[in-house]
Amino acid sequence: MTTPLLVEDRGPVRILTLNRPEQLNAMDSDLYTRLIDALKAAQADDAVRVVVLRGAGTSFCSGADTREFSSLTPDQSERVEYRAGLTYGLHKTIPEMGKPVIAAVHGYAVGGGCGLALACDIAIAADDAKMGYPEIKHGLVAAVVMANLTKQIGRKAGFELVSTGCLVSGAEAQARGMVTRAVPSGTEFDEAMTVAGDLSKRVPASLQATKRLFQAVADVPLAQGLELGRKANEAMRGYRAEALKNYASAVQASRDH
Repeated sequence: MTTPLLVEDRGPVRILTLNRPEQLNAMDSDLYTRLIDALKAAQADDAVRVVVLRGAGTSFCSGADTREFSSLTPDQSERVEYRAGLTYGLHKTIPEMGKPVIAAVHGYAVGGGCGLALACDIAIAADDAKMGYPEIKHGLVAAVVMANLTKQIGRKAGFELVSTGCLVSGAEAQARGMVTRAVPSGTEFDEAMTVAGDLSKRVPASLQATKRLFQAVADVPLAQGLELGRKANEAMRGYRAEALKNYASAVQASRDH
């Protein structure tokens, strides 16, 4: 039986591979659960410093597995809430991790797949990848993923994507700020691994504190962000890894409340 999520370690880099190539790595409830659990396991493993996420076969991820939708009817409220909760849980898990998550995007990254790529801290896309939110064309709404989209690109550009359902290339996605960079097709995974290898050489406490602070200041008013930065500066100047670790924990606690 094929495992829907492959887990591989290459030194301090953990590679998570969506492994439903026949379905273009469409996400069903099982895959959502496995991916959330795998990300949390990577965060808890001190040997892992960076996570790289990719898709097997011809595409990164084609979004939600719509075959599950037939059973998600209004009279099945518990199942509807559970399925929505999985999407929410995935998009909450990635930013709450202290370790960077890098997406290597190729082929189609649409709907929830596009949302997943944008949720990662860094996204390296093939220049000919196809990205976007076609839900509107099927009478659906790009719902949970919209929150992240509005933080990544301008409002007008974001609304155009979700209201028209148009797809853009990896190169255009870079121009719009959806991905970190676009690279020649077929090199996106190697590039992601190169970036991951570089990040893995950083002091773990410093890297995690950097991600925690970046996520925190992006979501608060300027004055509060400056205060968080001041505390990070004090911890950094102490040159104590333990201080940075404690600071990262404090930032996470402040976000939780």
